[in-house]
Amino acid sequence: MYEPYPTPQVKPEQQKYRYSSLWEYAKYDIKVLFFILLITGLIGLGINHLILCLSIGFTIFISFHFYALYVVNQWISHRSYDAPPNLNGIWGALLFNIYRAQRQERIVQADMVGLIARAQESLFALGEAVVLTDELHQIEWWNAAAERLLNINQQDKGRNILGILRQPSFVDYFHNMEQYPDGVKLNSSVYEDHHVQIKLTRFGMESRLLVAYDVTRVHNLEQMRKDFVDNISHELRTPLTVLSGYLETFTDQDDFNPRWKRAFDQMQSQTRRMNALVNDLLLLSRLENDRQVAKNQIVDMPSLMTQLFDDAQAYNTDYGHMLNLDIDSHCDLIGSDTELASAFGNLITNAIKYTPRGGSGAITIGWHDDQENGYFTVQDNGIGIDLKHLPRLTERFYRVDSARSRHTGGTGLGLAIVKHVLMQHNAHLEIESEANKGSCFKAIFPKDRLCQSETP
Repeated sequence: MYEPYPTPQVKPEQQKYRYSSLWEYAKYDIKVLFFILLITGLIGLGINHLILCLSIGFTIFISFHFYALYVVNQWISHRSYDAPPNLNGIWGALLFNIYRAQRQERIVQADMVGLIARAQESLFALGEAVVLTDELHQIEWWNAAAERLLNINQQDKGRNILGILRQPSFVDYFHNMEQYPDGVKLNSSVYEDHHVQIKLTRFGMESRLLVAYDVTRVHNLEQMRKDFVDNISHELRTPLTVLSGYLETFTDQDDFNPRWKRAFDQMQSQTRRMNALVNDLLLLSRLENDRQVAKNQIVDMPSLMTQLFDDAQAYNTDYGHMLNLDIDSHCDLIGSDTELASAFGNLITNAIKYTPRGGSGAITIGWHDDQENGYFTVQDNGIGIDLKHLPRLTERFYRVDSARSRHTGGTGLGLAIVKHVLMQHNAHLEIESEANKGSCFKAIFPKDRLCQSETP
């Protein structure tokens, strides 16, 4: 516990000028010098050796100052924690100010030590593991939770963190932190069937702060959700196929009663919608399960864009929009052609569906690059989206207008699929939109996903 240092014992005559100006401090020394020179001058006049006596007086004055300098040096070198010696004049003021500055610094240091101690106590009380590494990636400090979750012990101090957490996914995350904004999830090396989420923060030159916490329960719940969606989607496919087949059989009969036509048309429409929903759920499940699969095919972008444009024209038959294709890049993409085609197709289909019919709709599909990034764009002049909805558009089942989505037959999963596909290609989606003026969806791919096309 911090105890204040004793205040220096000073003479009353010193106390009155120590907080005055430097000139006030120097007055005492000038008076002493004048007094010594006066005495030695009178003696010199008496013995007829004025210059000699004045020199001796000045030497005595300088000797006093050398002695004071010796006292100051001794105090600074050996006893600076004690109260300063009582000296008059400038040297006394210098000692007092040095001591006061040291005392204030010690108070600040003591406060900092107390604050650091409280911070360490707080970190020790955390359930999350906290580890500090230096510029050489060697472990400097850790809390109790790090011993429990990461199996770090006293023998590991000074060891390289990569020598302890050696899983390839963590090593890749450690060297490419910017590619893992949410950190990385690892299998626990301490407890079987446990999972730990790790997040790194860089500070200083190359020092890092590691925070890890147990996400086993969240992982299990997420896995249960995925298994449920996957299983229920597979189970629904068979009855939906049967229903769809019987509905088509009934409506194709020559003696089919026209009174039932509207009801059967609605049943067929809802069956197709449920089939689309099941297919999208299965696709999302596959994307989540195959996220570690290498996406290293060379996708011929002019060919893919032409195919997407042809599909869009076929889909556009009932809408009558003006479709445009704009390709000004000679770069191909490195990735999965089927996944990219699915993502791009979703963006195009959405633009067609949410642009009102009437002959004034215009949709432009584009592929561009600027030597740094590749851009797949879909721009329309449709109904647009209010700004408040943009941050949540890629969430599953999020709908700007539920009634409109039901009317267009949307599943609410299209943009979620787009987001997952782009994430697995190190890309991201940017959305620019304004209500009643149209939207622009832009998929941005990094330079390392581009390759020069072999065809001119």
